[in-house]
Amino acid sequence: MGNGWMMVQIKRICCIGAGYVGGPTCSVIAQMCPEITVTVVDVNESRIKAWNSETLPIYEPGLKEVVESCRNTNLFFSMDIDSAIRDADLVFISVNTPTKTYGMGKGRAADLKFIEACARRIVEVSDGYKIVTEKSTVPVRAAESIRRIFDANTKPSLNLHVLSNPEFLAEGTAVKDLKEPDRVLIGGDETTEGQAAIRALCAVYEHWVPKERIITTNTWSSELSKLTANAFLAQRISSINSISALCEATGADVEEVAKAIGMDQRIGSKFLKASVGFGGSCFQKDVLNLVYLCEALNLPEVASYWQQVIDMNEYQRRRFACRIIDCLFNTVTGKKIALLGFSFKKDTGDTRESSSIYISKYLLDEGAKLFIYDPKVLKEQIVYDLSQPNISEDNPQRVSELVTVTTDPYDACQSAHALVICTEWDMFKELDYEKIYKKMLKPAFIFDGRRLLDHLHPLLQEIGFQIETIGKKVTPARIPYNPAPVGPRVPPTEPPTKKSKA
Repeated sequence: MGNGWMMVQIKRICCIGAGYVGGPTCSVIAQMCPEITVTVVDVNESRIKAWNSETLPIYEPGLKEVVESCRNTNLFFSMDIDSAIRDADLVFISVNTPTKTYGMGKGRAADLKFIEACARRIVEVSDGYKIVTEKSTVPVRAAESIRRIFDANTKPSLNLHVLSNPEFLAEGTAVKDLKEPDRVLIGGDETTEGQAAIRALCAVYEHWVPKERIITTNTWSSELSKLTANAFLAQRISSINSISALCEATGADVEEVAKAIGMDQRIGSKFLKASVGFGGSCFQKDVLNLVYLCEALNLPEVASYWQQVIDMNEYQRRRFACRIIDCLFNTVTGKKIALLGFSFKKDTGDTRESSSIYISKYLLDEGAKLFIYDPKVLKEQIVYDLSQPNISEDNPQRVSELVTVTTDPYDACQSAHALVICTEWDMFKELDYEKIYKKMLKPAFIFDGRRLLDHLHPLLQEIGFQIETIGKKVTPARIPYNPAPVGPRVPPTEPPTKKSKA
């Protein structure tokens, strides 16, 4: 190819993977770079159809408007993977990198089978010069694996260069994060050709991102920076959650503690919100990946340090579920519990590693009847998540017997013993809690796993609720607002068989 690589200009982009990273990232690139043609491809036909429809496959505030502004102009969603790769100057690999569920590294190492399959397909159908960029969260040295596949299958007409360009998106604010990023990180070879590829990708982002926010590093630093960023964020959540347990035991208020320490500029106020624990597709996966990497490199003390972040997250979920059971007179068998919120955080329909799943598991293990409401998560997704082997153990039938998904939060609370808030949806602040109280059995409990209703505590106690909240002792309500019982307590006709705890 001579020295053609010295003056690379990206005019056509292909993104393999139409999920939470690929879809929004490429939609924003298309909107911000109208002269670049962007094609997002995926093997999942229903997902591609959804991207081409009025109802997108993922919910993100502002995403629909971005997609509709450039879809079928310079933004395309297709299943014709080979053609999109062949025509592209730049190929993003944005496929899933799940944690391995079997074999060596089970439960911690990232499974790179989809990344490898992409690399092999790219080298098979490509000709000429291409920049191949890993966009998925991948373990350190994954780019090297891709490069080795390319080198082992090279052909005279082919000139491929591998970059790392990790995404730092927070679900619920992904569009804003893409349009106004804290930083864009691009890692590549320190060779002349590698630097030329980096400059070409920088030029794409420079359409809307200030140059000083675009950081270039070597490939390994880029990959490790992504894992480390998520590990540090997860660590802060586990840290404040560990203090929430101490607050409940001592009478301190974790919100007040968080405010006091957050005013120290060295610490800062972000990610100090005590809750039922972190979820989502990245935090747990990336920390586990970091643990595995440290173990593989014979750094057991470092591995143990980061494993504790995961252990504390699991402890917080289990502790919250135990508190529910303890307050309900040490048994929830056959009792109706309204669970509000199933996504891992507000403003997204994503349920991956959601704390709601694990809290539901602990309650289902005790035979509770769950009535679940979430404004954005489909019933099919909730049933699927709760039917997974690690949640349902050896009895998937239990989900159909004990779980009801409702389309109305008030219906979920009808004749319930307790209301459990697991996701911080804003709409839950606006519910008519007087109406809810009248529907519930007495004593009526609210378990606020997100500190969402702090401002309503006096009113809720006046109504008659017993409130239990993360990181705080709440004085029991003394005088119920409406002491009249709502209907008789009817025991279940066939109590479910109580399962042993995991």
